[in-house]
Amino acid sequence: MIGVIADDLTGAAELGGIGLRYGLRAEVVLEGKCDRETDLLCVDTDSRSCKANEAARRAAAAARKLRKAGAVWIYKKVDSVLRGNVLAEVSAIREALGLHSALLVPANPRFGRVIRHGRYFVKGKPIHQTDFARDPEHPRRSPNVLKMLGVTKALEVSVTRLAEYRPTSGIVLGEVSSSADVQRWASQRSEDMLLAGGAEFFEAVLKATKPLVRKRSSRNAPSADVYRSGARELFICGSTSDYTERFITEARRSGSPVFSVIETSTKPFALTPAMLKSVADKALLAFESHLRVILAVGRPLIESPSVARKLSEHLVKIAVDVIERAGPGHVYAEGGATAAELVRRLGWRRMKVLRELAPGVTTLSLPERNTPLLTIKPGSYPGWPK
Repeated sequence: MIGVIADDLTGAAELGGIGLRYGLRAEVVLEGKCDRETDLLCVDTDSRSCKANEAARRAAAAARKLRKAGAVWIYKKVDSVLRGNVLAEVSAIREALGLHSALLVPANPRFGRVIRHGRYFVKGKPIHQTDFARDPEHPRRSPNVLKMLGVTKALEVSVTRLAEYRPTSGIVLGEVSSSADVQRWASQRSEDMLLAGGAEFFEAVLKATKPLVRKRSSRNAPSADVYRSGARELFICGSTSDYTERFITEARRSGSPVFSVIETSTKPFALTPAMLKSVADKALLAFESHLRVILAVGRPLIESPSVARKLSEHLVKIAVDVIERAGPGHVYAEGGATAAELVRRLGWRRMKVLRELAPGVTTLSLPERNTPLLTIKPGSYPGWPK
């Protein structure tokens, strides 16, 4: 079994989707025991927004749990633009597993995310000149990778080009300009090294280690009617990215009903249970004449982390009400925090990975039933596939 430790649900699901692509049976676990019968087990520690010491504790506990369950190797999934408690979690896992060093390769060149000369670029622009500068919880104010990581003198972190790399102790962050660089970094793996980074690095490591690829078992596949046309679809858009805005604009043009939390009240903390129920009632009414309904946070962009979290909570409360009363066959959730809050409010603790629609876009279901399906996508990734 291969183990993955992610700090949010979308990251765990994304790597589960990659494993599925390579023929591995994959599951995502939020709580509970690790299943030895699974080829790839992705644990969501829900620690991106925690204090550093709590994030480290959760990450180390997940590492020990996976090791006890028999994981032959463990990968630490981090946010590709280094949001969250990256160093605290990598250090805690390395210590828990008794490993000598850690190799961190977070960049995803396929999405134009690269690191050169200690600076982070997104599609050619320094990251602080992109949408990531407006992230409400982890704004990227500088392209300097060490500043993004919050490096202090007490931490052993070196940013290194592949040509200059030499095995060492501590944490090495590998610079990446292309997908070929990612593959070359994967070949540097050693038995006493923790591998950490983004989705593209994980896939490169899978290729480099040549895991056993099995034929997918039919008993793990969803029944034929799961993807039937005519099922109700509920989209929950917790992101305020440009990708999300374009999706919502196009949905309105095509006639899909869209309900925004911000349009309900300009004061997020003033939203009452009655107001939330009113939005849910409107969505339910819309389902009588439409197969697709969209719930969104809305614009403008929110800079306050506390207000952003409150809006996300309101959005998920509305969504859960709609799901419980309308019974949609397929739920689509955009944004890591939104997807995690939704799953926890629904009481889902363990999910099968059913399919990968596109990089980072993964469909999950409960082990004991096929509906509703849940497809999730990171808010910073390109829009929903057609």
